[in-house]
Amino acid sequence: MTDPFKDIRPYNNDEIRPVLDSLLANTDFIRSIAGFSYPRLFKLAPGPLCWMARRKLTAQLKNVNDVKSMQDIIALYMDKMIERTTTALTHSGLEGLSRERSYLFISNHRDIAMDPAFVNYMLYHAGFDTLYIAIGDNLLKRAFVSDLMRLNKSFIVKRSLKGRELLKSSKQLSEYIHHCVATQCNVWIAQREGRAKDGIDKTETALLKMLALAPRPKPLAEALQALHIIPVSISYEFDACDVLKGNELYQKTELGSYQKDEQSDINSIVTGMVGFKGHVHVAFGQELVLDSDDDEAIARLVDAQIIQNYRMHATNVLAVNQLRDLDSSLIPSLTDEGCSVLTDFVIDPAVKVRFESRIAAMDPKIRRYVLQMYANPFFSRYAQTA
Repeated sequence: MTDPFKDIRPYNNDEIRPVLDSLLANTDFIRSIAGFSYPRLFKLAPGPLCWMARRKLTAQLKNVNDVKSMQDIIALYMDKMIERTTTALTHSGLEGLSRERSYLFISNHRDIAMDPAFVNYMLYHAGFDTLYIAIGDNLLKRAFVSDLMRLNKSFIVKRSLKGRELLKSSKQLSEYIHHCVATQCNVWIAQREGRAKDGIDKTETALLKMLALAPRPKPLAEALQALHIIPVSISYEFDACDVLKGNELYQKTELGSYQKDEQSDINSIVTGMVGFKGHVHVAFGQELVLDSDDDEAIARLVDAQIIQNYRMHATNVLAVNQLRDLDSSLIPSLTDEGCSVLTDFVIDPAVKVRFESRIAAMDPKIRRYVLQMYANPFFSRYAQTA
């Protein structure tokens, strides 16, 4: 039988070992790993460091022959990353999930790699099956990056196509997601294309329409109901990429455009992984119950859970206060609850010092954009117009 999803799906168990062997023989991949592992020394001695990187990886991966053993290795790296870059990792809502059912988790999108990684980590340690993860092909400009993602149960969203090819690809993607959920596999996808760099979490209706392409001619609500959608809200106390996002927002607003280079996405991925994140909270919402085929109404249902379940951190409150001092016109009218939260929120002095030092060290022209990025989750919940 032909495999209708072969070009987008993750690698199967029998494909894992050959792909790993190919990666270990890939000079471009080894150079990237060596440069990432030894950034200062690599320019001085690339040859020996590549040899060391290949030898270390070969030893670490020698017993990996299937998806589970691959994910066990990744879990070890996640444990080390969490220990180094977070002060706390918490969750809520997991008790509402059933192990007898598979879900499509639709989450807000703040970090390219870490959003699905943290959701996956929570499910993995709670005894649930790990996720099949949607990742845009715009991030897969190098073949070995595509291989790495597909080794870890990621599947490809083809965003670079146009016209009829895009429609065909979207239908294939929809069919694959429905296939996963129908065969008891959990799936993660972001609520929008690209990260919410301004901190405003809003579901794109185009995503909902894509998800309903496969089971046509069913109505939108019926098609989406089959996916058992769970909104997920991920909140970072500190955004490791805040400077990168602030610079992009500044350039788009003040200069009219922002031009990515070949390293932009890679820099964001690496910065998000190794940068300090403080307290990270992953909130699992309740399965959507849909009684309308209005895509905008359905998007608002997803948004409402994501915004309400977002864990407010001291950095969100501090950003609101700093914005008020910078320009009070940037602060919308707040609900009584929002005013009370601002007044009563208990702020750890160490977090306050760290946040204020972080903001003060930034280029003055991007500070407003970074502060707004941190403050917007607060406004989304507590502004009177929300």
